[in-house]
Amino acid sequence: MSKIKVLVTDDQIELAKELKSVLETDESLEVVALAKDGFDALEKIESCAPDVVLLDIRMPNMNGVVATQRIKSEYPEIKVVILTTFDDSDYILNAINNGASGYLLKDTSASALIDAVKNAYNGDTILPSKIARRITETAKNITADREIKLARAFALSDREIQIALMLYEGFTNRQISSALKLTEGTTRNYVSAIYVKTGSENRAEAVRAIQSVL
Repeated sequence: MSKIKVLVTDDQIELAKELKSVLETDESLEVVALAKDGFDALEKIESCAPDVVLLDIRMPNMNGVVATQRIKSEYPEIKVVILTTFDDSDYILNAINNGASGYLLKDTSASALIDAVKNAYNGDTILPSKIARRITETAKNITADREIKLARAFALSDREIQIALMLYEGFTNRQISSALKLTEGTTRNYVSAIYVKTGSENRAEAVRAIQSVL
């Protein structure tokens, strides 16, 4: 069985080495390179072809959000997991909306770090409970004005309004499900209802319809 190849990117090289040591305690993982910033990561991807890239969110030259966008644009098959000491919702949403598989705080346990890499490799979204709660709070921070506009324009229910605004903010169905603790099937049903009520055929049309009344 081939190992999952990981590229660790952090401007604090000692921390990167520590992460390498932790990850390689699991026999199914291999850290193929360390990088000091986004530019360095992009260069090393060509030679080491990682399956998963761990990216610090705050780095000089090219930060994790920009690096995620570049990596997913050029290598869409590579999974990106963001590492940070910050739980700022703007960073969370920007990184995930740029294609990251998830978000991990640097103080996470060794077992959680290893599991996160494996789960990302398998296509799962990585959102620790602390971060999921933060996203949920962001989703709940909907202004009454926006709610009223959407309710009047499309006769959406309270839950549909919440999900419509998350669609507008760029959440995927999986991220909506995780943040609101819904099954993906239930989320799809809500999204389909929003399509019908906004007279849309697809996600892009629905977002444009929502944007037009906000």
